[in-house]
Amino acid sequence: MAAAVWTAGARRAVASVRTVTRSGHTALRAQYDALVIGGGEIRRSLAAYLQKGGLQTAVLERRHVLGGAAVSEEIFPGFRFSRCSYLLSLLRPHIYEDLELKKHGLKVYMRDPHAFTPMLEEGVKGAPPRSLTLGSDLTMNQREIGKFSQKDAKAFPDFVEHLEKLAAAIHPLLDAPPVDIPGITAGSLRKRMGAAKTLMPVVKCGLKLGRHIPDFYEIITAPIMKILNRWFESEPLRATLATDAVIGAMTSPSNPGSGYVLLHHVMGELEKEKGAWGYVEGGMGGVSQAIASAARSYGVDIFTEKVDVGQVLVGSDGAAKGVVLKDGTEIHSKVVLSNATPYVTFKDLTPQAALSPEFIKAVDQIDYTSPVTKINVAVDRLPNFLAAPTPDGKPGPHHQCSIHLNCETVEVLETAYKEAMNGRPSVRPMLEMTIPSVLDPTLAPPGGHVVSLFTQFTPYHIEGRTWTDQDREAFADTAFDWVEKYAPGFKKSVVGRDILAPPDLEKIFGLTGGNIFHGSMSLDQLYLARPLPFLSDYRSPVKGLYLCGSGCHPGGGVMGSPGWNAALTVMGDLKQR
Repeated sequence: MAAAVWTAGARRAVASVRTVTRSGHTALRAQYDALVIGGGEIRRSLAAYLQKGGLQTAVLERRHVLGGAAVSEEIFPGFRFSRCSYLLSLLRPHIYEDLELKKHGLKVYMRDPHAFTPMLEEGVKGAPPRSLTLGSDLTMNQREIGKFSQKDAKAFPDFVEHLEKLAAAIHPLLDAPPVDIPGITAGSLRKRMGAAKTLMPVVKCGLKLGRHIPDFYEIITAPIMKILNRWFESEPLRATLATDAVIGAMTSPSNPGSGYVLLHHVMGELEKEKGAWGYVEGGMGGVSQAIASAARSYGVDIFTEKVDVGQVLVGSDGAAKGVVLKDGTEIHSKVVLSNATPYVTFKDLTPQAALSPEFIKAVDQIDYTSPVTKINVAVDRLPNFLAAPTPDGKPGPHHQCSIHLNCETVEVLETAYKEAMNGRPSVRPMLEMTIPSVLDPTLAPPGGHVVSLFTQFTPYHIEGRTWTDQDREAFADTAFDWVEKYAPGFKKSVVGRDILAPPDLEKIFGLTGGNIFHGSMSLDQLYLARPLPFLSDYRSPVKGLYLCGSGCHPGGGVMGSPGWNAALTVMGDLKQR
């Protein structure tokens, strides 16, 4: 192993560490028990649990705003956006309750209905074009689906119940580290017996599934269309459901593994409503601020902007000893936990001499392919959809939904995917529009609204070259042209737009490849193999350096579980030292 590693000019005396924070004016100490790199919402929940466990903990965030991808930013005067992450659901209930997030200011606006898919078609006999609206009201759902197929309307309740059973069975796996295979298969009998306890979540999952184990195996391995085609016959319903199987993933509904992506997005809950997604008051930064407030209440130090970590400090014994900031300041600690993606953690932050060539090569193979371009739009009036017109600019129930545009048929989604795989942004992209200001008046000035367009499919490189500003504007124009077809007048209502292609998501939010999950949610990168088959227990090859972000189990978007599981691992290891 290499001797202690320093950045240029890092031989600064530890005693000279200065106050570097905007968050509470707390002085950055020279020594902590635990340092958490990155201020994402998951990591601050982790910090809170470490602090509650008796470890003096600090969170170091390089940006001026806390939250990682869950941030609120005023991009245009008077308009406040959830700039990256834009909906809340996968925050684990026990973390929500343990940290008393309501007490710390978290307010959530529930959405009902949940989804709205308008059609591009001529209305019959003067009627507006058809649309499909889905929510918590089963009778309404069946009535809506019945516009396209009575058979599908009858089958839909059974399908929802089927998915809920499969999703509920996964919960024991979310809230515990993966099975300790090395511990079970090697070492003393006592150690093996201890490691065998990690099998219990798998046993609980199996018992919950019971006779549905084959169904579970199918949905995590099959293309989602294999399943949807068996249940339903109407295109609008199949396409609407298929969007959740590809959202955030560079895959198509016909690719194996897309079924798990759908299951991943329905296994959350909000305010005890299964599968529900909601808007956080003030934007997604609201959940980050609530968790930060909870963490501070336990004594966690949180620092922003001037605490950009340059490298993990590795001692001559090969163990992590703390970090070195880019300005040369050293901060020592017993353990270091990285919220960064595995790629950034091991390629940029960890001294390469502390890692084997074989390990570095394996890290290079992790898939971070992303299809997402996020466009944040400020408008001076509400979009008015041909399929559900509303008078006088007043919002209808469908305005609070996830509005699915270019999602009438699965073929449209397939074509968009194939174009991106050939290195070109889709000419008819899949658009998921949300308008949180319909429910949350704090986000926009009177009469105005904030619109989020989560678009797919766009490649990281356009036919082998980097994105230019002209490419960004051209793709946004394409997206807006399609919105205009569904809601005439939309383009004239725009007062500002913020376009974030995959390279921008990477640069601004640290999302390698622009991947919102910190790594693809494919079967070769889940559970025991997340992020790598020999790196699923949050520990790294460097003793004292741990992963705690979305790149480890249970994967992107599941707020709290990676941090919770990593905290359990860290505290267990420290007890054995």
